[in-house]
Amino acid sequence: MKALVQRVSSGSVSIPTESYIENIGKGIVLLLGISEDDSESDIDYLAEKCCNLRIFEDENDKMNLSIKDVDGEVLLISQFTLYGDARKGNRPSFNKAAKPDKAELLYNKFADKMKNIMGEKKIKEGIFGSMMEVAIINDGPVTIMVESK
Repeated sequence: MKALVQRVSSGSVSIPTESYIENIGKGIVLLLGISEDDSESDIDYLAEKCCNLRIFEDENDKMNLSIKDVDGEVLLISQFTLYGDARKGNRPSFNKAAKPDKAELLYNKFADKMKNIMGEKKIKEGIFGSMMEVAIINDGPVTIMVESK
């Protein structure tokens, strides 16, 4: 399981065909990739790590505070392309990405875990499997890849 964590001043996800939009202010956009080898045991580690990742500045301008410490929000987006492998040829292979049924189950459990840690109102989501437009205003920019196992 991979989480690409981007510190943002704001972010949004929209699905124009469904008139769907979610917005966050200060916080993180978390792009979640789930591999064929992932299981529920990866969820606790990765969710805790992302919620406690110290990527926000304290009063001394040191990255010493977590999303919880700054009372920020999380925009969670499923992102199977994090498991794209472009080492051979020019067209990425997604063989390592979990199949949609498994990925959706683990994504939903990850979202629930994040809501348990942060509180229901702090977590906004895209819609799994949808073609989404994601807008990100990076803060820093700060972008960190966090992986389980």
